[in-house]
Amino acid sequence: MFEKGEGQMNVKKILFISDHGDPLAKLGGEQAGGQNNYVKQLATYLADRGLAIDIVTHWSDENTPQIEAFGKSCRVIRIAAGRKGFVPKAEIADLLDDFYQEMDELLHLEDYDIIHSHYWMSGLLGLSVKAAYGLPLVHTSHSLGVAKAKATGVKEKKRIHAERKILRKADAVIATTPTEKKIIKKFAGSKPNVAVISIGVAKVFEEVKYKKPPVDARFVYAGRFTETKGLFTLLEAFRQFLKQDLSAELILAGGDEHAINLNTGYPVLPVLCEAVEGIEDSVTFIGPTAQEELAVLFSKATAVIVPSYYESFGMVAAEAQGCGTPVIASEVGGLQDVVKDEKTGLLVPPENPKALSEAMTRLAEERRFTEKLGRAAMKREARLYTWPLIARTVQDLYEVIADGENPPSVSDGS
Repeated sequence: MFEKGEGQMNVKKILFISDHGDPLAKLGGEQAGGQNNYVKQLATYLADRGLAIDIVTHWSDENTPQIEAFGKSCRVIRIAAGRKGFVPKAEIADLLDDFYQEMDELLHLEDYDIIHSHYWMSGLLGLSVKAAYGLPLVHTSHSLGVAKAKATGVKEKKRIHAERKILRKADAVIATTPTEKKIIKKFAGSKPNVAVISIGVAKVFEEVKYKKPPVDARFVYAGRFTETKGLFTLLEAFRQFLKQDLSAELILAGGDEHAINLNTGYPVLPVLCEAVEGIEDSVTFIGPTAQEELAVLFSKATAVIVPSYYESFGMVAAEAQGCGTPVIASEVGGLQDVVKDEKTGLLVPPENPKALSEAMTRLAEERRFTEKLGRAAMKREARLYTWPLIARTVQDLYEVIADGENPPSVSDGS
């Protein structure tokens, strides 16, 4: 915890910049995942502590109002930036000048006490606000281009250059796991002031009553339908698993109209149709799913699977563990910190269907072991990943930065 006493709080109004991650978008869509949820939850709990939070994001859904309130004192403020309607994340970087100009015209930026940017493009906008108005900047990366390049072999030079600049110039950087902090320090050098503050789990996942593993194997995936999330590795692993257990079920939450027919729940993307050919009767697509539904889904699963090539944190893993469900995850990035191998779940090599299938078999067959993992997972989540504690820590960080001090590193308790 930072050295700042209650009653000495000077920071009152925060501007979150989340350029492509609308916190009120339904989770599971093409650009609605962990970042959106993090921004919404953190803002909500900071508002509970008396702060006013404005969140600027791209106006990606034309059916939403420009300004939308939620929580006690939170607002989403949508910026068209010359292209109202959905814009792929890769193209939003071309809108940053227009985004900043419209944001500057719409808001009184000088009225904010702290800027908190999310993702690298938002970080560039945050640096512009910092330069123009002298406001302190806190930055959360959510993912790092250098880590993505290592996992996928695709190097985004513009992004990597921008991230190094942001990490070095921000007044504070929040890493969500010790592993992410190590990557940041190795990538950007000793200059960044990095505090390790984990991501929290929404209360709805903590309220689900613990249930024993189901008799028939049931596995759940929740996330975007992209290759780097490991979806196709999972489908191949499940195909192998079915050879020994035809009664098993795989439920996939997420995806959008480009990947699945949201009315029928059947895939329309050719590569996805091919991946499930022959196992269609055992795979269920349920589309983007509300948190309340996900919590019930997770609690009734043998395991939740997070087969990503890389994750800076792995929010789905923490949420599943909050429901008392073990997680099978790739041994990469922050997942290595969130999931404790053989204690709250199992870690497997990424892009390895055989290893993933074997882990699924183990949890399906060793029910006592699976139940033990689930109970330990629930206890660990309650100790480490609670939003009230995290919001208090972030608020204290804001105060330290506003006072012009460097933040100490904060352990997430791993």
